[in-house]
Parts: sequence; structure tokens; C-alpha cells
Amino acid sequence: MFVCLCVGVTSQTVAAVVAAGARTTNEVAAACGAGSECGRCRRTVRSIIDAHFGQPRSSTGARDSDR
Repeated sequence: MFVCLCVGVTSQTVAAVVAAGARTTNEVAAACGAGSECGRCRRTVRSIIDAHFGQPRSSTGARDSDR
């Protein structure tokens, strides 16, 4: 499934970047481009990161690593 339509990045690509060590949306954007344009996909990217590392989002939805 495409996560980032702006640059055509799939969920598999994001998952691979996260598995290789990216822990923030900024690191994912730098590695594969997902979230580097309009930013609409950053929540989905963050969900993939959280699922990989087993970290649920806070009730506010904000994380220090995304700032």
C-alpha cells in the first residue's frame, strides 16, 4: 500500500527503513522521502514506527521525537 503519494513510497519501504534503524518521522523522510513533501502521511509513518518498536502513541498524539 502506498503511504506517501507525493513521492510514491510504500508501507513496505517505510517498514524496511524503520527496520534499518529509523526511529523518527524525520529520519524516515531523510531515508526514503516519505513525509518530506506535504506531510499528510506522517501520522501513518509514525504508526509504522510505533508498531515496529511496540510503542503506543500518547493520548495527545504528540511525541518529542517528531518535533
